[in-house]
Amino acid sequence: MTYPSVYPTGVTVYNPDKSWNGYTIFQARELGALLIDMNGAEVQLWKGLDGFPNKLLPGGYVMGHTGERNNAFGMQDRRDLVQVDWEGNIVWKFNQYEFIEDPGEEPQWMCRQHHDYQREGNPVGYYTPGMNPQVDKGNTLILCHKNVKNPKISDKLLLDDTIIEVTWDGDIVWEWVCNEHFDEYGFGEAAKNILARDPNMRSAGGGMGDWMHINSMSVLGPNKWYDAGDERFHPDNIIWDGRETNIIAIISKKTGNVVWKIGPDYDTSKELKELGWIIGPHHAHMIPRGVPGEGNILVFDNGGWGGYGLPNPCSPTGRLNALRDYSRVLEIDPVTLKIVWQYTPTEAGYLHPVDSNRFYSPFISGAQRLPNGNTLITEGSGGRIIEVTPDHELVWEYISPYWGKHMKINMVYRAYRVPYQWVPQLEQPQETPIEPIDVKTFRVPGAAPIGRKKETEVDGVIPYQGDTALCVMAGEEDDE
Repeated sequence: MTYPSVYPTGVTVYNPDKSWNGYTIFQARELGALLIDMNGAEVQLWKGLDGFPNKLLPGGYVMGHTGERNNAFGMQDRRDLVQVDWEGNIVWKFNQYEFIEDPGEEPQWMCRQHHDYQREGNPVGYYTPGMNPQVDKGNTLILCHKNVKNPKISDKLLLDDTIIEVTWDGDIVWEWVCNEHFDEYGFGEAAKNILARDPNMRSAGGGMGDWMHINSMSVLGPNKWYDAGDERFHPDNIIWDGRETNIIAIISKKTGNVVWKIGPDYDTSKELKELGWIIGPHHAHMIPRGVPGEGNILVFDNGGWGGYGLPNPCSPTGRLNALRDYSRVLEIDPVTLKIVWQYTPTEAGYLHPVDSNRFYSPFISGAQRLPNGNTLITEGSGGRIIEVTPDHELVWEYISPYWGKHMKINMVYRAYRVPYQWVPQLEQPQETPIEPIDVKTFRVPGAAPIGRKKETEVDGVIPYQGDTALCVMAGEEDDE
């Protein structure tokens, strides 16, 4: 997403009557897990709690990580997965997936978690009426990494994705390994050729191929398709998406095999051509029972770059050979592959294709269906979180003010909205509407419109003569 050099941060738009009101949690870069109310007030910070992502549980518990593996040896590996209470005390921890002995580092057990996890009781990791994640028991599904060799894919070392299920006591009771199902993914010869030569090589660990890069994983949960007899959608089955391959797949929990899939190519059937290319997807999941759209697949279709295949002018080798410079949020019927609902630059009010890049996050991001039918969208690369109605009206917008020290962007990986009742430690806050600012007349101090005479500043407001609207002063600490 493109931004001017100066713009407001925090909550910039809020319609309490049309929003699904609650608290929103996200990772505020290096600061920690941050909880805000609808007006952007920061009501709780779990300082130093890494989140890939952070998820809030009933009772004011939050999940995250206490540290990351040295990036010289691993890529995006978190050392552990923890659950902490309101005060930040660890009440559950898992790190016993692989014993790591990196050169010059203290040998230690690590989880190697990345991108996603799900606690038993809720299939998708966000609030669903009647399906609360467990807080003092239950198993946890965790998306992890494992270094492997598979000559079917490449002679290079691969950074592979795995999914494990662990008990509350930390016992691993199930494991699925991505590369073992390579023949089920439907790669053509051109894709296999470039995968063999360059499976998305990264410098970590002396060089390894992050070939699939799964970035989300969740259980399907109860759904109408399975109730109607379609075994592909068994409630225990797991859906994931691969950012580097443009694949969204459902695997059988019982066999590990792929039972439903779209991608890696989107030109092999009429239905896929109408759906259009999904590129670099994030947060693909089945909308859970109990919220509007239940049973459909919701995904943030990033655009940007992704896939393996034939070379083209923008991809001389055939890696990252599909490109698009805007994003889409899609709700897809998994049986017909029809788009049921979408939010694209057109629905955002931009002129396509001239202005399409104004809704664009080429990496990270996500979408959550809310109980009132609205959708919470994380446009992650620009640190923008929005809530839109089924009719695409923007009713809440937040711009993160937190920039990284090394990657100097205000990116937000994924945000979640939860009900006030999940946080009994706090009184329900006041909800104050915030009207959208008319940017045509908004000015910083000393920047009067051409031909207008600037008058004296009064109480932080500079009035202008004529029909120009009032200009609110910028730079205040609290602009809510």
